[in-house]
Amino acid sequence: MAKVEHPLHALNAYLPAGAFEPVVQLINQYKVHLTVSKARKSVLGDYRHAGIGANHKISVNGNLNQYEFLLTLLHELAHLLCFEQYRNRVEAHGKEWKNIFSILLVQFVKLDIFPADIQKSLKKTILNPAATANGETALLLVLRKYDTTQKEGHSFVAHLAEGVLFESLQGRVFKRGKKRRIRIECVEVSTGHIYSFSALTEVRIVQS
Repeated sequence: MAKVEHPLHALNAYLPAGAFEPVVQLINQYKVHLTVSKARKSVLGDYRHAGIGANHKISVNGNLNQYEFLLTLLHELAHLLCFEQYRNRVEAHGKEWKNIFSILLVQFVKLDIFPADIQKSLKKTILNPAATANGETALLLVLRKYDTTQKEGHSFVAHLAEGVLFESLQGRVFKRGKKRRIRIECVEVSTGHIYSFSALTEVRIVQS
């Protein structure tokens, strides 16, 4: 996957107002080689610890909105700080990483960088950060409201009312059903079969 190297001053374009200086301070302090990557489906960001004579490496997808970019970067910086303190003696997303990530989040929330709805959703994350973005469904639904490009006629399954018809990326038509824990049951119109959808699945609304 092709990546684009950015000097630090260009990083400002990817961050919300007030985040640039504290982020750059962390990057310089821990000698991070930061890469803004093209969109990747499997990950939003990545961290690789420093080898002999090399810097720590972090990459973050450049297609993320400024708030999701910052949170992804803080997630990866937490991995760096955890490695600095514990090396490979702890689990990647264990209690040590969770504690470090929580501390970073608190520091940046105090800077009033985030809108009120994101800040409110972050309170739950601070108490118990999830290992992956998929584990932060409620937070991601709020974050995606700030995407710079919104597809007309599209929505996340979580934002649809029960009974609304939608079309999947494969062109199959479903009716939105009830939420079961963190996933949503939907009925395929043509077969009557029930399928479980992630709340974050983006679909096209079908006009009835």
